[in-house]
Amino acid sequence: MPTLTEKAGTGLNSISSPRSNDLTKGIIWKQLLKFSAPLVLSSFLQSFYGIADMIIAGHFIGPNGLSAANNSSSIMTFVTFVILGLCTGGGVLIGQYFGAGDRAKCKHAVTTLFTFTMVFGALLSILLMAAAKPLLVSIRAPVLEDATSYLRICASGSIFIAGYNAANAAMRSVGNSRAPLICVLVSCLLNVVLDIVFTGFLGMGVDGLALATVFSQGASFVLALCIVLRDRELYGLKLTKLYIRIDELKTMLKLGIPVSIQLTVAHISWFAALYLLNGYDVFVSAGNGVSMKIRDFCLLLIFSMANGATAMIAQNIGAKEYERVRKVMFCAMRISLCVAISLIVAVEALAPQLVSIFTSEVNTAAAAVRNLRIEILSQVIYAVLLMYHALGLGSGHTMYVLFSSFVNSLLVRIPLIFLLNHYVGLDGIYIGCMIAPLSSVPIGIWYERSNRWRKRRLE
Repeated sequence: MPTLTEKAGTGLNSISSPRSNDLTKGIIWKQLLKFSAPLVLSSFLQSFYGIADMIIAGHFIGPNGLSAANNSSSIMTFVTFVILGLCTGGGVLIGQYFGAGDRAKCKHAVTTLFTFTMVFGALLSILLMAAAKPLLVSIRAPVLEDATSYLRICASGSIFIAGYNAANAAMRSVGNSRAPLICVLVSCLLNVVLDIVFTGFLGMGVDGLALATVFSQGASFVLALCIVLRDRELYGLKLTKLYIRIDELKTMLKLGIPVSIQLTVAHISWFAALYLLNGYDVFVSAGNGVSMKIRDFCLLLIFSMANGATAMIAQNIGAKEYERVRKVMFCAMRISLCVAISLIVAVEALAPQLVSIFTSEVNTAAAAVRNLRIEILSQVIYAVLLMYHALGLGSGHTMYVLFSSFVNSLLVRIPLIFLLNHYVGLDGIYIGCMIAPLSSVPIGIWYERSNRWRKRRLE
């Protein structure tokens, strides 16, 4: 298998040069902003998917709908992270073969990834539908019956999530970032329309929200699948000839499982926070759901900047432009800090107005504003932390990122929120969640200054 360094002078440039982008040259801040802009747009569209559910739940159903959607969506997000990590591993393998110009192996990898993820997604659907209620009981979800119904319906769409992410990984690996964006756009628009029809006009409650989500996921999966099937010369996928090559699957799992763990580690700590918040009342639970959507939406700008920095760092590591690597990371950090501070000022000033977009119920709105004004402060910490993670990911040092996430999520956040909840109460949970990421910043500083990232290349 060719290395990423070797790819720079082989198949990738010759096969898809119109869609490639050399990030080792040019003015860094301009390159960062230009490269990150499409990532921001795609992230906003994906985030709007969940935001639409919460807005419609808040206005058509009320606190019970917000709470049910918040708790069930947290479990579905965990499942999506597992699938996304596995598909990332498959995407890396497809990209390696594509970069080497080996079309035959590229096609085999696409078919193996698609077949495996469809089987995995089907099994997840069955397991989640069966375990929906016990999972929600474990985090003390209020309005249990509504939440269980919502989760079971959404769980049936796990196969669509798996299939779409497999097709998405294949498309992005060969340099096609436009088609996945179109799929997300179609899915988001359909989700909003169906949310309004099922919940607003037909009065189906949380079941309507869940059905709209599943139908929208199914539409994005079918559209992405049609795109892959249409270009058979490139992807080689045939629904009449599905198979799994064991050696390629092993490589995909070797690459993908650490990514899945990294993505899910932080989410485990949020389950602990949900457990404590659900112990108060349905208004606190619903308010947390509203606050989380606003905070996550704000964090998308910083995440997109980190993703852009990761790609730039990876290319410059391959080119041995080590000083430029440092400049990229610190430039991205400065931009992200400016963004974070601006967002904090805006959210602190407009918190009630932002919350009112989701709900008009007084107790839910008060809980959401209280949560939002504390936890939004963590944006400054993430602006620094995620750029150190970009350095680790770009250099192929995923174990550093996994260790960093493990420290702030499991070793610090979980004990801290339980301790502060006991002595401070509800605000203690919010404060603990806000300051926990700070524990990983010294690890990032050490990692950058140790120069270990120079020695860790994907070879």
